[in-house]
Amino acid sequence: MAGEINLGQVELPSRAHVVIIGGGVIGCSTAYHLAKMGWKDILLVEQNQLTAGTTWHAAGLIEAGGFFDNTTIGMAQYTIELYSRLEEETGQATGYNPVGMLEIACTESRLEGLRRISAFCRNSGVEVEEISPSEVQRLWPLMDASDVLAGFLSPGDGRANPVEVTMALAQGARQRGVKIIEETKVIGITQKKGVVTGVVTNRGEIKAEYVVNCAGMWAREVGQMAGVDVPLQAAEHYYLITEPIQEVSPDLPVLVDSDRYAYYREEVGGLLLGV
Repeated sequence: MAGEINLGQVELPSRAHVVIIGGGVIGCSTAYHLAKMGWKDILLVEQNQLTAGTTWHAAGLIEAGGFFDNTTIGMAQYTIELYSRLEEETGQATGYNPVGMLEIACTESRLEGLRRISAFCRNSGVEVEEISPSEVQRLWPLMDASDVLAGFLSPGDGRANPVEVTMALAQGARQRGVKIIEETKVIGITQKKGVVTGVVTNRGEIKAEYVVNCAGMWAREVGQMAGVDVPLQAAEHYYLITEPIQEVSPDLPVLVDSDRYAYYREEVGGLLLGV
């Protein structure tokens, strides 16, 4: 596990074919998939510990229904398939739980839009069912469904634990020869005639043929080291977690209310409200 690594025993290599900057879910996924494709000599460097950036408090929602382009739907379907088998492959749990995703329509315009989106999703192989307000109420007994016109349930969607997913991807990457080093901050990117040649860290320089920027909210800063403008600005995202509620179970579907810009899901026996 990430926290068990003793930095005094980890030697920083002087060269790698690929250096990945950032040990969140995207960095570890990149390492995992490159290694699975047969790439060798891959090094991932993380300035703190794996998931220490924004990954650890991500919502963990896994959704294939609700999209209206085939590329995104295909990526989401692959994600569901991957997370459902990753524990068996790596021995590391992902917390994947297909509790379903329920989006409600409380206006005529939202109802029309969700019907169009769900029709597109079904045509792309995603199971989405329109359900009545009474069925919405049954699935979410705590809800006041008096203004709900319909609900759209994607039973194959759900949630995962972002920290556990990241650790599973990291384990899968390690099993394929990827080297992961924590507590190592990239402070510069070396170049020659406009071509990246490696990275400079607080522990020394690493030469590389490829450098992948997976630094999350620090990606803009990392990009500037190579003269690349990454159009990214970090923004605060608010959420609220209640005390435990007796009627709330871990199998409660994730509820999305786009008219109120909010989603709701179970969290340690209570409700998490994201806005």
